[in-house]
Amino acid sequence: MNAIPLCLPNDMTPEQFLSEYWQQKPLLIRQGLPQLIGMFEPEDMLDLAMDDDVSARLLIQAPTKQKNKAQWQLKKSPLTEADFDNLPAQWTVLVQNLEQWSPELGQLWQAFDYVPQWQRDDIMVSYAPKGGSVGKHYDDYDVFLAQGYGQRRWQLGKFCDAQTEFVKDEPIRVFDDMGEIIFDEVLEAGDVLYVPPKLSHFGVAQDDCLTFSFGCRRPNLMQIIDSLADVATNHSELFVPMRLPQTLQPSGELQAVSIHAIKEQLLQVMQSSQGEDMIRQAVSEVVSKRQYDALVPEETLTTDELMQALEEGATLQADYSNRLLYRHDDSGTSIYANGQRLDGLDEQSIALLVRLADGAALTYGDVKDIDPDDIAEWLENGWVWLNEVE
Repeated sequence: MNAIPLCLPNDMTPEQFLSEYWQQKPLLIRQGLPQLIGMFEPEDMLDLAMDDDVSARLLIQAPTKQKNKAQWQLKKSPLTEADFDNLPAQWTVLVQNLEQWSPELGQLWQAFDYVPQWQRDDIMVSYAPKGGSVGKHYDDYDVFLAQGYGQRRWQLGKFCDAQTEFVKDEPIRVFDDMGEIIFDEVLEAGDVLYVPPKLSHFGVAQDDCLTFSFGCRRPNLMQIIDSLADVATNHSELFVPMRLPQTLQPSGELQAVSIHAIKEQLLQVMQSSQGEDMIRQAVSEVVSKRQYDALVPEETLTTDELMQALEEGATLQADYSNRLLYRHDDSGTSIYANGQRLDGLDEQSIALLVRLADGAALTYGDVKDIDPDDIAEWLENGWVWLNEVE
């Protein structure tokens, strides 16, 4: 059972959401994530935005002479206090990868456990004073917009495509035409709005507000092809020159028949058991990679301190700023963390890491028979987070 209830309307099952709404149409979930209420205040996010290690953006919306038009200015991190001096009335600051800074916030991903963990991107926060916005836009990914503080009005319009025209000469992708407005509601703290990919949306702060975006990602084909090439370098037989049929032809011509023969051999490899293994490895590495660099912890617990904390009631949980996942196939269970397969694990460690990847919290009783140095390594590598008893 999840410690955090699933973020869905009371009368809706995960199966219904995935079949009727996921990547198809929006859904408003009133009080879908009440755990966010009171977790953060605007000052918390403003202070964080000025941290040297944070990925943040300051977006300033200044009125122009043209009616109903806006001119956008973008400043990327590092941000300083001076950047927030003498701002106009309408501005927004965006901070990425909040799981890195608040494991407690990262645990709220469990509310969306009906989406596979490997499709999670990161949690971004948008802080804006009254009237602040990031303009009319769309995203290429699924997003759950969770209100954590204050109120934000959301309007949803048409689905966009490659022909959607953006306003020229702006530092962000914004457009003017959202088509017919199909949704117009104000979200209160704790409310969640699911927005599928490419659906135009426009959010305006009604007062000082924090909106947390739980974004979901999937790899693109270029990422898979690039990873596949890396995996292939470990197969020495693929470096042997091909044997190709030869016919009499002009010496300077590359004929279509030769290209076809090369393509056929490539397809044969991809469709073989070797190719299946390579593709599985490539996909697993891509979807388990971190998007952001890991932070180096300022201080770490000794092994004795770690085990004592666990004996006193602390738990080990997956750190959602990292990527921990597993894969079952004919050769057994493979564990991946942050883009790499973890080799040399015993069956007991594999079973525990599978449970962690699925969102379980491990107690001292679960890990007491595991080498404490192994557990300390999990913590040091960022795969797990120690939730200590207060």
